[in-house]
Amino acid sequence: QVQVEESGGGLVQAGGSLRLSCTASGRSSSTYIRGWFRQAPGKEREFVAAITRRGSTYYADSVRGRFTISGDNAWNTLFLQMNSLKPEDAAVYYCADAYSGGAYYSQESYSNWGQGTQVTVSS
Repeated sequence: QVQVEESGGGLVQAGGSLRLSCTASGRSSSTYIRGWFRQAPGKEREFVAAITRRGSTYYADSVRGRFTISGDNAWNTLFLQMNSLKPEDAAVYYCADAYSGGAYYSQESYSNWGQGTQVTVSS
C-alpha cells in the first residue's frame, strides 16, 4: 500500500496562510479521489476538501472560498492551500487516500491515511 505523509502544518496568525502537502511514497497514488480531513480536540474528524483525478474539487462549506485543493500532474502530491485562516481552522489535518467508493466527504470511504499535520491558528 502506498504510504502518504502530510507536511506543511504550523503556527499562523488569524488571517494568514499555510500550504499543506501530502506525498505518496514509493509510487504515485492510484486512487480516483483524494481528500483532506481535519480533527480538532474533542471533535469528530470532518471533511475539508476532496479532488478527483480529473480535477473536480469539493469543499466543506466552512472552507469554501478560502481553501484550495490541488494535485500535481503525477498524482503523487496533494496540496491544500489555506488562506484567511481562522482560529476555528485549528486542527490536525489528515490526508485521505485509497478511496474505495461511497461519499467523498465520508472518512469511511478512504482506507489509507497519513499521520496528520498540526495547524494552529492564533487569534
